[in-house]
Amino acid sequence: MTTTPQPVRGTQSLLGEDADRFHAVVDGFDRVRRLFGFKRVEVPVIEPTAVFARTIGETTDVVSKEMYTFEDRGGELVTLRPEFTAGICRAYLSEGWQQFAPLKLATHGPAFRYERPQKGRFRQFHQLDAEIIGAGEAAADVEILSLGAQLLRELGIDEGVTLQLNTLGDAETRDAWRAALVEHFEAHRESLSEDSLTRLERNPLRILDTKDPKERPIADSAPSIDDYLTSEAADFFAQVTAGLDAAGVKWTRNSRLVRGLDYYRHTAFEFVTDRLGSQGTVLAGGRYDGLVESLGGPHTPAIGWAAGIERLGMMIDAPAPESTTVAVVPLGEKAEAAALGIVAGLRREGVAADMAYRGNMKKRLSRANASGAKYALILGDNELESGEAQLKDLTTGEQRAVSLDLIGDAIRQ
Repeated sequence: MTTTPQPVRGTQSLLGEDADRFHAVVDGFDRVRRLFGFKRVEVPVIEPTAVFARTIGETTDVVSKEMYTFEDRGGELVTLRPEFTAGICRAYLSEGWQQFAPLKLATHGPAFRYERPQKGRFRQFHQLDAEIIGAGEAAADVEILSLGAQLLRELGIDEGVTLQLNTLGDAETRDAWRAALVEHFEAHRESLSEDSLTRLERNPLRILDTKDPKERPIADSAPSIDDYLTSEAADFFAQVTAGLDAAGVKWTRNSRLVRGLDYYRHTAFEFVTDRLGSQGTVLAGGRYDGLVESLGGPHTPAIGWAAGIERLGMMIDAPAPESTTVAVVPLGEKAEAAALGIVAGLRREGVAADMAYRGNMKKRLSRANASGAKYALILGDNELESGEAQLKDLTTGEQRAVSLDLIGDAIRQ
C-alpha cells in the first residue's frame, strides 16, 4: 500500500476561511500601500547565501541555525530568503535602482526559517514588507510608521496594539553605549548564561533581549542609551516623535528595544499585541542606514518593516465568504449543453456564475443554496425551446421567467 505523502513540518495548506483570512490581509496591505504611494516590487525567493550572511549577520541565530542553505548543482551556495530586506537592498544595487531614490517599496510573499513551529509561526511563513530606501530624513520614519499604523486600522485590529518605539542613536552614540554595556555585563559575567557570554563577545546589545528570568535583573539594570545620545541623535528622535504626534500615531517609549546589528541606526520599533500569547509582535522594523554599505554599496539611509501575514490573519474578523451571483441549474441533455454557453456569457458580462451539474433537481438547488449564490437560473429542455428560463431568488424564494437573451440584465436589475 502506497503511503500518502505528508506536508513538510512547519508548512501549511489553506482552504476556505483560512485562505480568505490570508488574502484579506494581503488585499488590505495593497489598498494601504497605494494610499501611501509605495510601489509594488518583486524579488527572488532564492539568493546567494552571502546576501544574508553579510546583512543579517553571521553570528545571529537566523544565519547560524535557521536558514535553508544548500549548494546548487553549479556549486554555488544559495539560501531561501529568511526575510525581504536583504534581497531588496541587493536588487537596489545590482539592478541599478539607485537612480530612482528615494524609493518607497512594498511587497509580500513566502520566507523560510528552520525553527520550532508554534502558534502563528511556521517554517514557510509569509510576510508583508515595506521599505523606504535613500531617505535619511525623520519624515521617512514617520511615513513608514504611519503606514504600519494605518494597515492595522484597515484590518480592524488596531485596538489593543501598542507601538513601542526606541532610538539606537547614531554611530557615536552606539559605540559609547556598547562600551558601557560591555563593562556592565563583564561585571556580572559569572551570572550570565552560555548564550549571553557568546553575545557579550559578539553582540552585547542582544543580552538586553534575554528571556532568562535569572538574567532579567542584570539586563534591566544595564546603562540606558539615553545617557549616551549625541545632540544630533536626540534631535532626530525628537523629530520622529513630534512627527508621529502630528500624524496622530500613538506610541510608547521602550528604551530596552534594540536591534543587535551594527548597521541599525536611530529608530527601532515594534507593534505589539497581547492577543497572541508570548509571540506578541505583529509588525516590526527599524532604520538600517548601514545595510547597503555591508553589501558593497555607497552609504544609503533606509528604513523598513515586516509583518507576518499568518499572525495578522489570526487577529482579523472572519471575512465574508466568496460566493457566486447566480448558479445555473440545467435539467436535461440539451439544457446542460446550452448551460455551458450561458455560464460563459454571464461571466463575460461580469456576472459571477457557476453551474450545478450533478444530481437531481432537489440536490442541484441545494448545492446552489450552499454555494451562497443569490440566484438560481433553472433551465430545462422545455424552457430552452421557449427561449426562457426560471430565475429564482434564493433569499426570498420568488421565481420568474426571464428571456435567455436578457439573463444578465435581469440579474443586475
